[in-house]
Amino acid sequence: MYALGWIALLVLSSSFECTEEALAPPTGTIAVSASSPDIPVLRGLAINPLIKLTIAIPEAAGETRFRQVMGTLGAEGLKDIQQIDLYLAGPDTLPSGNPLGSVSPAGTSFTLPFDVAFAPGIHYLWVSVQLKPETRLDRAIEIHGAKLTDEKGKTHKIQETEGRFVKRQGVAIRKAGEGGVDTYRIPGLVQTDKGTLIAVYDIRYDNSRDLPGNVDVGMSRSTDGGNTWEPMKNIMDMGPPHENNGIGDPTILFDPATRKIWVAALWSKGNRSIAGSGPLVSSSDDGLTWSAPYSITAQIKDPKWKIFFQGPGNGIAMADGKLVFPAQYWDPTGMPFSNIIYSQDHGTTWQSSKAAPKSNTTESQVVETMPGVLMLNMRDNRGKFRSVATTSDMGATWKEHPTSYSALPDPVCMGSLIKARVKIKGALREVLFFSNPNTSSGRYNITVKASLDLGESWSPEHQLLIDQRKCYGYSSLTAMDENTIGLLYEGTKELYFVKIPVREVIGE
Repeated sequence: MYALGWIALLVLSSSFECTEEALAPPTGTIAVSASSPDIPVLRGLAINPLIKLTIAIPEAAGETRFRQVMGTLGAEGLKDIQQIDLYLAGPDTLPSGNPLGSVSPAGTSFTLPFDVAFAPGIHYLWVSVQLKPETRLDRAIEIHGAKLTDEKGKTHKIQETEGRFVKRQGVAIRKAGEGGVDTYRIPGLVQTDKGTLIAVYDIRYDNSRDLPGNVDVGMSRSTDGGNTWEPMKNIMDMGPPHENNGIGDPTILFDPATRKIWVAALWSKGNRSIAGSGPLVSSSDDGLTWSAPYSITAQIKDPKWKIFFQGPGNGIAMADGKLVFPAQYWDPTGMPFSNIIYSQDHGTTWQSSKAAPKSNTTESQVVETMPGVLMLNMRDNRGKFRSVATTSDMGATWKEHPTSYSALPDPVCMGSLIKARVKIKGALREVLFFSNPNTSSGRYNITVKASLDLGESWSPEHQLLIDQRKCYGYSSLTAMDENTIGLLYEGTKELYFVKIPVREVIGE
C-alpha cells in the first residue's frame, strides 16, 4: 500500500481466482456433487459459504424442481451454528443477497427446505452458515451434504469431490460499513506479555483508496485469545480538516523491557503524502490508553527523500533491547528502497539505516534470525517474488540473501514475517512464519508458511492455505503460545482473525 493518492487501488470482487473447467452437457441421470472451498467460517458474517453443490441435469430429465437439501453436521461445532442457509450463485462467484431457504439445526442432521426449478444443464447452489455470537475459535465446523430431493420425492445422492469439509473458525473483527466506515485495511497485530492481542489498522471512512484522504488509525483489543474483541478505539486522529489530514499504514511492536506498545504511522499532512511525516503513539497500560501522536520525521528522514514511512505490519524488539520498525523511503528521483527505523533507548530517540541492496522495494517486514542479525523481507515491485536481505550492523551494510527473489512467490503485495519459539515434535524450536497471497499474480490464496531453518529455505511441505478467496491481501502474524499463531488478514474492505495450530502449518 502506498500513501500516494495518484496510485490506484486494485478493487477485487468476492469471487474465486481459479475457475473450473467447462462442464459438458450432462447425460444419463441427474448427478449432484459437492466441493468445499478453503475458507474459514467467520463469526460476524451473514454468509459463510461452505459447500458448493453442482447439479447436472440431462435433457431427458427436463425441468426439475427441487425441494430440500439434507446433510449432516459434526457434533463439535453444532453448538456454534445459529443458522444454515442455501443460496443460488455461479460456480466461481460467492453467494450474496437473500437465501433460498434457511434452517436452525437442532441436531447433527439437518433438512434445508427451498423451492427452485432448474432447466437441463449445470446449476450451482451454495450451503452457508451463520455462527452464534458466543462461539469459540478453537472449535471446528464440519458439514456435509447427503442428498437433494426433488418435488416428486426422489432423492439424489450428493457425491463429495474435493476440498476439506471441516473448517476452522475465525472472527470478522471489522466489517465493511461498520460504524459508518467504508473500509478497514492495513492490519498490524501483536501480543503483549499479558497475552492481550492488539490489532491496528486503517479506518478509511469514505472509500477504499489510499492516503491522502479521510483516514485514521484504529485499534481493537482482545484479552481472551481473539475469541472476543473490545469496541474499536481511534488511536491516531490528526484532527480537522479530516479530508486533508489523514494518517494510516500502521506498524505495531511490543517492547518487553518496558511493556510499552508502539504504533508508527504515516501522516498525510495537508494531503501532501509525498511530503508527509511519520508520527508515533504508544501505550504503557496494555493498550487501554494511548499517548497523543508526535512526529519523529526530523530524527529519521533525509530531507532529500520524497517520502519515508514505516512497515506496515509489525516491528520487533531485538535480543539486546533495540526496537526496530521495517521502513521504506523514496529517493529524489522517486525510486523506493527498503530499510529500517530503530531505537537504542526504548523509543526515546530514533534513527534510520541505509537502504537494502535492491531498489524498487517497498513494504517490508523484519526479524532477528540470530542475535544481532536482521533479515528484511521486502515487497518487490518487479513482481513474482519477495526480495530478502540481511544485516549484522543495523543496516550500515546489507547482503542479499540466497532466497531473495526466488523462494517466496508474491503478487506485489504486503506480507508478514515473524520469528516464534514453538513446539515441533515435542521440542521447542525457533521458526520463521510468513503469510501473504501465495501467488505470483493476483491477490488470493492467503497462506501461512514456516521455515524450520530460520529463512534459509521454505519447503512446500510446511505451508497452510487459509483463505482462497480474492482479497486485498495484507496480513499480520503474531505468536500466541508455543502451539498457536494468530493471523489478522484482509478480506475485501474487512479484517478477519484466525488462530492457527503450528502443527497444521508444519504438517505434523
